[in-house]
Amino acid sequence: MAKVTLSGHIIIPESQLEQVQTALVEHIALTRKEVGCLVFNVEQSLTDPCRYDVYEEFVSKTAFELHQKRVGQSHWGDVTQDVARFYSIHEEVD
Repeated sequence: MAKVTLSGHIIIPESQLEQVQTALVEHIALTRKEVGCLVFNVEQSLTDPCRYDVYEEFVSKTAFELHQKRVGQSHWGDVTQDVARFYSIHEEVD
C-alpha cells in the first residue's frame, strides 16, 4: 500500500474562528480514531490566529479517501465551508 500525506494550511474567516476552533477539537479526535490514520496534526499559527497548519498521514489512498468522505458529511465539513484550504497531497510509491 502507498501511504498518503497531506500538508499545508487553512485560513479561517475571522468571523467564524470561534465556531471552527470549537469544532476542531472533535474533528481531531474523530480523525485520529479512524482506521488507517497514522498522523493528524492541526496547529494554530503563532503569528496569525486565523491560520492553522495541517499535516496528515494515512496508510493508503483508500484510508485517505474514506477520511475525506467522512469529513464531507460531518459537522466539521459543515462549519468549514468558508475555510480556504491550501494543501499538497502526495502518494508514496511502494
